[in-house]
Amino acid sequence: MLKNRTGFMKRLMIAVVCILAMFSAQAQTALSLEEAISKSLKNNYDITLVKQDQRIAEIKNNWGEAGRYPYIGVALGADYALNDNATEDFIQNRYSGGLNLNWTLFDGFAVNISKQRFAELEELSKQNTAIMVEGTIQSVILAYYSALLEKERLNVLKEVMLLSEDRFSRAEQRKDFGSAVTFDVLQAQNAYLTDKTSYLAQEVAHKNALRDLAFLMADKSNTAYELNDTFEAIPIDYSLADLNSQMIANNKSLKNQYISQNLLENAIMAAKSSYYPTLSFSGGATHTRTGNDYENSGISWTNLNNMYGNFTLSYNLFSGGNRKRALQIAKLEEESGLVALEQMQHDLDNKLENLYEFYLVRKELLSVANENLQAARLNFQIAKEKFENGSINSFNFRDVQLIYLNAALQELQAVYNFIDTHTALLRMAGTIIQQYE
Repeated sequence: MLKNRTGFMKRLMIAVVCILAMFSAQAQTALSLEEAISKSLKNNYDITLVKQDQRIAEIKNNWGEAGRYPYIGVALGADYALNDNATEDFIQNRYSGGLNLNWTLFDGFAVNISKQRFAELEELSKQNTAIMVEGTIQSVILAYYSALLEKERLNVLKEVMLLSEDRFSRAEQRKDFGSAVTFDVLQAQNAYLTDKTSYLAQEVAHKNALRDLAFLMADKSNTAYELNDTFEAIPIDYSLADLNSQMIANNKSLKNQYISQNLLENAIMAAKSSYYPTLSFSGGATHTRTGNDYENSGISWTNLNNMYGNFTLSYNLFSGGNRKRALQIAKLEEESGLVALEQMQHDLDNKLENLYEFYLVRKELLSVANENLQAARLNFQIAKEKFENGSINSFNFRDVQLIYLNAALQELQAVYNFIDTHTALLRMAGTIIQQYE
């Protein structure tokens, strides 16, 4: 009777827990993959930082920064002096004001070259932002589906744990009626405790996955999210040639390499500009008002105006070979850049082919895992019926139960692996932003 009451209390506790979980789920905030991506693109720490760098590059991309405009300055002064001499002492007051202008009119096209460089740096910064956006989208997708994976694993382990608990309760009841021995009860108890341990560890893994997702969204509110997207993989047929064309046109890392090559060409033009003369202009105007205050005759004022304008043409005849060496280095760096560009193109081609083949393999593995799970589930249902009517022993039933558990977990992992490869393929092709932003 005590055992029956214990089993009843356990089932009652499970029912209470389920009811509480239902109310807890209602209090959770629903979160779709699109919403998670949107929150991350708005709040992610790395994206915020890289956007600040992009803003700095945009501000620097200015003709004033490149040196096109003159520098204009103003100066004001006031001097007071006491003159003590043999004839008559006086106080001298002098007030002055001036405006000066310095302007480099020509320096070997360096201004235009600098402006072009700032434009390339701004574009490079934009591409860096795009790369960060792509990486964040990929990370959010994987984090989102990783959390769903852990949740689905938790459901499978919970199902197995509840079956093991029910089996343990039945073994206790049969022992009370004399139809089971202690060995059977201990075996059922051991299986139940093992499954419960796995379930509790999986609860922690699920919570950690949700925290990782919240970090990507820069969410510090400890909001309990309920991920409402379906954990499934949708195989899509791709053509390697189409993917290669998309990669050449859209891959952000490849675009960055092209921009870097443009910057190296810009460095050659900058080195060549040092061979040209420099023409500069400086001009200004000053006004000085001086007052001498004598003891006997009073104060008298004089005014002086001065205006000037100077043109300076300068040319560096010899600088120890620095200009020649700078030009040689710039040309060598450009050649190295071309090699690096060719290397990147070849490397991306290889990676795309490898990833595409991996995608096909994982698509096939997904199909195999689905078939394996269906067979394992059917086998488990048959074994459960046979165990309940005594056709097989507890050892055989446990073996079938573990086969079903492994098949279910493998199928879930196959789904996640496919999503992982598919996401990586989209990013390499440069289309992940269009797909998910």
